[in-house]
Amino acid sequence: MTHVEHPRRDGVVSEFFAGVRTLLGGFGWWRVRPGLMLLGLVPAAVVSLVLAAALVTLGFWIAPLAETLTPFANGWDAPWPFVVRIAAGTAVFGAALLLSATLFTALTLLIGEPFYDRIWRGVEAAEAPGEPLDTDGGFWAGIADAASLILRGILAAIIAFAVGLIPFVGGALGAITGILLSGWILADELSGRALTARGIDHRARRRMLRAHRARAFGFGVATQLCFLIPLGAVLTMPAAVVGATRLARDVRPPASAIPGAPPSSS
Repeated sequence: MTHVEHPRRDGVVSEFFAGVRTLLGGFGWWRVRPGLMLLGLVPAAVVSLVLAAALVTLGFWIAPLAETLTPFANGWDAPWPFVVRIAAGTAVFGAALLLSATLFTALTLLIGEPFYDRIWRGVEAAEAPGEPLDTDGGFWAGIADAASLILRGILAAIIAFAVGLIPFVGGALGAITGILLSGWILADELSGRALTARGIDHRARRRMLRAHRARAFGFGVATQLCFLIPLGAVLTMPAAVVGATRLARDVRPPASAIPGAPPSSS
């Protein structure tokens, strides 16, 4: 199957929405392998319940936490202490919500690795038959990937939190910043398995994504937004694995152009 690359032919906006369609197209695999996709819901549901409980707990404590973070506002005239604490509480909860999407992805991929491995390999077998795949990195590689994803998610949450502290406009700016950063991280992580299986290391992988930045952002932002909908993360995760496998194929140059990559079989 020949795939011709024209990453910037239709412009940035078209590439962005092509990434969105890549995610939406992943839901079509419910018709192809419904049993396997259903299994992919199980680890997503377990992790989602744990994180939802943590967010509800944080919601109960958000007001005293915001007050603790802003002792400098105690002597201010009204309504400024209220304004500052609303901004702080919104920033904290927004950052936690964005971090939860990264934690959800890392933990779900780690726990559900056997299911998601079968899903993305099934997509490759159906849509790119004959292309050789290396063996995966095993359990410890999965641990390392999860740790890296969580650390990047924490950094993105800190940046979104800092932006969110800006009075009046910080909530919106922090949310946009967090969604863009988290979207990029999700696109990188979810597409990583299909690229790594072809002997492509993480540096080359990220160069490929940067060369198709708008498409990667479209896929990642759409995934992140779906994850923020109640039950959206559970229902989206199997489709996101399918879509990320297709994204990996979209951003990957021919095997002959990848240093050290194994040659494709004809």
